[in-house]
Amino acid sequence: MKNPYLEVTFRGGKAFAAYYHLRRGSGHKSVRCRRLEAGLVVDYAADGLPIGIEITAPESLSLEAFNRVLLDLGQPVATDRDLAPLHAA
Repeated sequence: MKNPYLEVTFRGGKAFAAYYHLRRGSGHKSVRCRRLEAGLVVDYAADGLPIGIEITAPESLSLEAFNRVLLDLGQPVATDRDLAPLHAA
C-alpha cells in the first residue's frame, strides 16, 4: 500500500471505531499492539514495522494527539481532511 488511509465503522450514524492503515508491504499482519495515547493503539508486524493505528474513541480524537503518535512512529502527519470521515455522520 502506498498511502495511508482511514477506515471508519459506524453504529447508529456515528463513528464507533476506526483504523488508520499505514504504509506497509503485502503480507504484513499484526502480531502485537501498543497503546500510545488514550484511544489510540498501534499494531505492529513481526518485523517491528507499525502497520496501523486503532482509533477506539473516535469522538474524542484530536488531530494533535493523533499526529503525536504518527510522529513517534516516524510517519507523516495527518490533516483535518484525513480525519474528516470521523465527523461525517
